[in-house]
Amino acid sequence: MNRRTFLAGAGSAALVVGFNAGAAASEPSVAIAAGTRVIEVNGRAATVAGLRQPSGAFGARFRAGDRFRVALTNRLSKPTLIHWHGLRAPVEQDGVPVLSQPLLQPGGLYTYDFLLRDSGTFWMHSHHGLQEQSLLAAPLIVAEAEETDEQEVVLMLHDFSFRDPEEIFASLRSSGMSHAPVDGQGGHAAHGTPSASSGHGGAMGGRPHLNDVEFDAYLANDRTLADPELVPVERGGRVRVRIINGASSTNFHIDLGALEGDLIAVDGRPVFPVRGRRFPIAMSQRLDLRLRIEGSGVFPVLAVREGDRQATGIVLHTPGASVARLPEMVLDPAPPLSFAEEEGLRARHPLAERRADRRITIALTEDPPVYSWGMGAAGSQGMRDYAVAAGERVEITFDNQTGMSHPMHLHGHLFQVVGAQDRRFPGATRDTVLVPYRGSVTIAFDADNPGAWMVHCHNLYHMVAGMMAVLRYS
Repeated sequence: MNRRTFLAGAGSAALVVGFNAGAAASEPSVAIAAGTRVIEVNGRAATVAGLRQPSGAFGARFRAGDRFRVALTNRLSKPTLIHWHGLRAPVEQDGVPVLSQPLLQPGGLYTYDFLLRDSGTFWMHSHHGLQEQSLLAAPLIVAEAEETDEQEVVLMLHDFSFRDPEEIFASLRSSGMSHAPVDGQGGHAAHGTPSASSGHGGAMGGRPHLNDVEFDAYLANDRTLADPELVPVERGGRVRVRIINGASSTNFHIDLGALEGDLIAVDGRPVFPVRGRRFPIAMSQRLDLRLRIEGSGVFPVLAVREGDRQATGIVLHTPGASVARLPEMVLDPAPPLSFAEEEGLRARHPLAERRADRRITIALTEDPPVYSWGMGAAGSQGMRDYAVAAGERVEITFDNQTGMSHPMHLHGHLFQVVGAQDRRFPGATRDTVLVPYRGSVTIAFDADNPGAWMVHCHNLYHMVAGMMAVLRYS
């Protein structure tokens, strides 16, 4: 009995996703339904959305080299469409309304079938309206072809509100971007205030605005620290924690407490290990941390909200360890996410060295009085199209002219971070990069997946308010 087998029998978490029972490992066939479910948050029942298999498992798990054979059913009362975040799918299966395919109507079925080109920690979420805020998301794990002798734990983060997302968005639009709290139902501030001075590498000075929305709770695998998920681990064992920031409007710092861990992958792509106890994670990004459990005890893995003391997380514990209740507030507010950590990352599998065939600069803009965000020249109207040609090496520089940082996501491709401000460096390969406030970041990618692709801010409210564009080639 190896360690993986032992730990599988020691207990399982609600969000651990397994291979589809009854299907050959090389050719899985997974049924996923978009539907509603009820969870408990702060002692109250809440009806949220979810993506589940018939077994009740959230999301799905495959192996590198498998085909992504998925049957998606819509059991919601409204149309939806699911994006396979981080997978290099054909454009017609990418899950973006209009660009990929029509919305999936209630009771409808879509089937997907394409080759999985990469292993890694990915996720799936609605790309229609504000549905992602209602927890219509789940893990999507593509494991390496060869198993490793380590326990695997999936940790998915969300920000949660009892308010309807449309109500939150309406409050943001009506209050504009004055950075003054707007009280709403449930004690929210629809638009928060700056809570920390800038720590962004390359920022232009001043104070960034960190959080647009005050949420009722921050969830780790659907639970708060009042009742966290308890995950049994083996003394002396090795644990791989796959962390997914599925929050719609919140960045976090991952805090390992007394443990030290190695960051071994970002957005599913391997990096040369970085050891530490604290790691930043922006909206839609993923971190893979490898931990060694030395001795017996209790080992919380916390996510602390940027600019605040609010925390969520899970608790790793060895057999027999007594788990005490954890406070939901840490002692000190978490600082703004810093770009310094990003500059220190190095990809294990970087892009081949090549001169860029095309360079594009995209301004990230804001119109404070009406809570409007944009991509392109200041004051430009509508969603911009950017044309490239198949086979080109393309560099995009995101020039952030706003008072907030923005997690920028490119569909259908992996890219390498190659610069910030006037500095060049061979950074990590990713699909989402945080562009610091008043700063700029340059990414490079190869145009090897033709189609019309979304590129957008992954702060959900920024995207819906205009911070999105289309990259197009045939």
